[in-house]
Amino acid sequence: MSLQVDAQVVTDFTWDYVQRQPALKKLYEKGKTSQWNASTDIDWSPEVNFGEPIEHQFGEDFLEQFMPDSPVTRMGDEGQTMMAWEFQSWMVSQFMHGEQGALVATARLVETVPEIDSKFYAANQVADEARHVEAYARYLNEKLQQHYPISEPLQALLQDIMSERRWDITYLGMQIMVEGLALAAFGLGNFMFQDPIIKQITDLVMRDEARHVAFGVLSLQGLYPQMSSAELKEREEFIMQAAQLMHDRFLLEQVWERVGVDVEEGKAYANTNPLMMVFRQMLFSKIVPNLRKLGLLTDPVRQQFERLDIIHFEGQPDSATEFDPELTAAAT
Repeated sequence: MSLQVDAQVVTDFTWDYVQRQPALKKLYEKGKTSQWNASTDIDWSPEVNFGEPIEHQFGEDFLEQFMPDSPVTRMGDEGQTMMAWEFQSWMVSQFMHGEQGALVATARLVETVPEIDSKFYAANQVADEARHVEAYARYLNEKLQQHYPISEPLQALLQDIMSERRWDITYLGMQIMVEGLALAAFGLGNFMFQDPIIKQITDLVMRDEARHVAFGVLSLQGLYPQMSSAELKEREEFIMQAAQLMHDRFLLEQVWERVGVDVEEGKAYANTNPLMMVFRQMLFSKIVPNLRKLGLLTDPVRQQFERLDIIHFEGQPDSATEFDPELTAAAT
């Protein structure tokens, strides 16, 4: 099983080796000193009893609280336990696929970005992403002993990103949209996951991901005010399409199918249930401030986000540096 994406890209060599962006240089130094080893820095010894009842820290009825009156409610305790494990398996599987997307996309950035600062940091991030894929794959293969294929919306988004010739759209798609949503998803996943191994993995990955999002924001700052209205419209359309695909990922089509729920019924529930809507809003909460910072939270983009019910966090800070501690550290 594989996905091949045809693309024409321009490889950009630079013979200017002076690092001219202090914030990126600082982020690069932090990346070099923050490496970890998936084999030795994670305790792989605990057993993960996939399929057994989960004693959640927020009570045994946590899933019922998170998805009240969901289609699995009528399946009783056994069905809810199965749903909880399958949701975890699905989430981690999509983390793994998304991290491979980041691995490949960031390798593309090494090739296509024009400045040496960005090439240095992107190369460092490639090593991060390989480590993330390694850790999630080992967890799924050895501990859960199952995984989900990549979801159709995520695959479509990766195809869009990797078929792009313009390096800034690679940044937008991966560093701002996919990595921004992933950073929020890791945090929410760790809130819901219970076994210690996945919590260790996700804690370590989150430390890296905050830097990765900061890399995208720092690299793109000041770029879009210089573009023509036609060029900006193309970026708006890309963001709106990416948001639609990322929204559709969390209708949980694959999970409903595996637990034996009618897929259309499950998707309709996930699309309209108030707590699931809040869940998606929280996922997008790390994207909106960064788009605003870059000057890309335009009226058409905002209207698309409102149509998808993913922008109800008007209390979000206006500055990405206020929002993201890694970005704050890098910019000071």
